[in-house]
Amino acid sequence: MSFLFLGSPDRAAIMRAVFESEAPDIAFYDQDSAPSPEQVRYLATWMPPDDVAQRYTGLELLFSTGAGVDQFDMSQLPAHVGLVRLIERALVAGMVEYVCGAVLALHRDLFDYADGQRAGRWQELPVISARERRIGILGAGELGSAVLTALSPFGFPLAAWSRTPRDLAWAEHHSGPDGLDAMLARTDILICLLPLTAATVGILCRDLFEKLPRGASLINVGRGRHLVQQDLLQALHAGQISRAVLDVTDPEPLPSGHPFWDHSRIHLTPHIASVTDPRGAARAMIANIRRHREARPIEGLVARDLGY
Repeated sequence: MSFLFLGSPDRAAIMRAVFESEAPDIAFYDQDSAPSPEQVRYLATWMPPDDVAQRYTGLELLFSTGAGVDQFDMSQLPAHVGLVRLIERALVAGMVEYVCGAVLALHRDLFDYADGQRAGRWQELPVISARERRIGILGAGELGSAVLTALSPFGFPLAAWSRTPRDLAWAEHHSGPDGLDAMLARTDILICLLPLTAATVGILCRDLFEKLPRGASLINVGRGRHLVQQDLLQALHAGQISRAVLDVTDPEPLPSGHPFWDHSRIHLTPHIASVTDPRGAARAMIANIRRHREARPIEGLVARDLGY
């Protein structure tokens, strides 16, 4: 069994050590030691070559090295090649830490106090209890469920929306178009954790913002293309949205002079909310290769018709 990792040499060295120690039966290769393309059965990459299907004719599983798969052109992959998104403990933990930090910073007005410090203003703001601050999450999958679990002890009223119904332990759940409107109407801090698909491109737009309570905040840790940038700027100017925490943009990085850079109510981070741990990634991929060889269900296998 040949496994090829296309990525940085540093990550390749770490992953190679895990494969050699824990899966010596799986031959690990990187881009500097790659076998002939037809020998590759398993390939892991963030951005696949344009000719991946034509080059790797023996390919059985294609692994994304991140949680998202929107960078893959599924129409170019043969039906027999499984596309697998990464589900890994550190990836989930990083997202939980980032989102909880952003929620608490918004909830306790830390960005407002930072503005006050820069202005030399010592001013106490009214404290709102967690039970009065309603949180809504777009996306109730692996990451969304983990964030809900982490936020639950604070006492926030929690809700989530997804395309289809789900049972959630810590939150009320909404689904479908009517469910989306209902969740937005009761949300003070909106978190986007959706996968990027044809149906979710541009979902964070004027129409959605107007369905939120006036002064709501936004946290986008999904993808930059979820957001209609001009609509956010207009919503911030009008006071419909009070603040936005954005870990993703389109493009990345934003060009010099983009209005997001110096906007006082937009808080940017460079796509660092959740970072893949190469050791954990290697172990997750080894486990899925074992499942594949034993004809067991693969964790993170993408449904082509849904795009995630």
